[in-house]
Amino acid sequence: MADTVATPKAHGHGEHHDVDYLHDGSLLSWMTTVDHKKLGVMYLWSVLFMFFLGGVFALLIRMELFSSDPSKAMMDAQTYNKVFTLHGAIMVFLFIIPSIPAALGNFVLPIMLGAKDVAFPRLNLASFWVYVTGALIAVTAMVTGGVDTGWTFYTPYSTTTDGSVALMTFAAFVLGFSSILTGVNFIATVHKLRAPGMGWFKMPLFVWGMYATAIIQVLATPVLAITLLLLIMERTFGVGVFDPKLGGDPVLFQHFFWFYSHPAVYIMILPGMAIISEVIPTMSQKTFFGYKATAFSSVAIAIVSFVVWGHHMFTSGQSQLAGAIFSFLTFLVGIPSAIKVFNWITTMYKGSISLEAPMLYALMFLILFGIGGLTGLFLGAMSVDIHLHDTYFVVAHFHYVMMGSTAIAFLAGLHYWWPKMFGRMYNESAARIAAVLVFIGFNTTFLPQFLLGSRGMPRRYYNYLPEFTFLHQVSTVGSWILALGFIIMAGYLFASLRKKFDAPANPWHGRSLEWQIASPPITHNFHEVPVVTAEPYDYYRPFEPSVKGHH
Repeated sequence: MADTVATPKAHGHGEHHDVDYLHDGSLLSWMTTVDHKKLGVMYLWSVLFMFFLGGVFALLIRMELFSSDPSKAMMDAQTYNKVFTLHGAIMVFLFIIPSIPAALGNFVLPIMLGAKDVAFPRLNLASFWVYVTGALIAVTAMVTGGVDTGWTFYTPYSTTTDGSVALMTFAAFVLGFSSILTGVNFIATVHKLRAPGMGWFKMPLFVWGMYATAIIQVLATPVLAITLLLLIMERTFGVGVFDPKLGGDPVLFQHFFWFYSHPAVYIMILPGMAIISEVIPTMSQKTFFGYKATAFSSVAIAIVSFVVWGHHMFTSGQSQLAGAIFSFLTFLVGIPSAIKVFNWITTMYKGSISLEAPMLYALMFLILFGIGGLTGLFLGAMSVDIHLHDTYFVVAHFHYVMMGSTAIAFLAGLHYWWPKMFGRMYNESAARIAAVLVFIGFNTTFLPQFLLGSRGMPRRYYNYLPEFTFLHQVSTVGSWILALGFIIMAGYLFASLRKKFDAPANPWHGRSLEWQIASPPITHNFHEVPVVTAEPYDYYRPFEPSVKGHH
């Protein structure tokens, strides 16, 4: 049998009398729903709004840096610090970390497993409202005084500066609980709700990626919670933990913070890798090469991510031995990442590649993640990092890994599952134009920053020497091109929602379970419990779709 599942006759939209999840209920029922699909959609709109907000702050930063002439400044230094802090905090805590697991993961992971919902539906609803609460606290902190510490909240500055630091760190503290609850839910769902016949090595690679991410979320996030709580206590009650004047140690904060935040980098990138592992075999109509190696590499990245935090601190005065160990471990994490890249490329080899929007973003991911990963090796070498530390080289590397990899993978997943989530096909021509603009705009924005950093331009500076002007201006123009790409994207995606349902059940000829049901799915996902009979990426045999689309 060529399909992933053996089921009775599958249904396209309109062939049955069940209500699809989108038209099932009022506004109040959406706000109190325990349906993982509705929660995924609500998360999606929430993180997209936060992405818009963070993007506006990014454009303000680039506009300010367009000129080195202080007389042409758009804002004063204090305001600039607040703007780039808000850009970082919103993008990291409110967009990148929750974007793929909470929005796309919530929607498709249970369906991929053949389940009707996640293991703890009410906990899922709680995690969404905890996220909303954290976001509202963060917005309150912005409005009531702002924060100028940078998104890392480094002490002792964060314990002594004016502004709403305690409120913003409390927002990050609250958001951490949403992350933990989602992680717990996914782990339980993967262990307990797989369809009959779906062993560990018949799970889609997206599920493996989400599983590895959930492990990091559950183990690492409490460390951040405790650290931020200690910072709030020191700031509010004068408890000496990090401030030297009170007998504390500011480097201790860096250890605590990066012990969470480096695994957090993999909380961000692993879901992106998981999406690429779905998009490439489907859009290449090819059996995935090296399935087990790719699955284990996700778990390997999750494990190694806990022991590399010290490479952020080569200039902090730690011992040379500690620096050498952290440097070695930093290079080590490149191995499971490289396994994935080689397997993705090999999967495409001799495939019937379809260059539609999801695949364009997947190819962009491969290029941008390659640049981001390889430039990380420079920062992992102690001797080179001494020169590049806290320069624009770090900014460029970070954005290639976070924005260029995670956000681009998120866009790949968004375009890939959009027909399944909303039952509508977007304008493919407009999607390709937007993808090209995003790629050109991104590289125009951040490639010059590698040159700026290697020439000694420090990060986070409000003003700079005239010799850096040209590269900064190129970078700013790139941000405008990038913004244009996103505006076009928003236009065709929202336009598609105004159409009638026109998405077939399986527009990309995918093999995993979510493509065997109607678009959009019915409330309970499946009419009968599916039975898994084949591998999710078995493209050796001719494709015989078991799900009829609607027109």
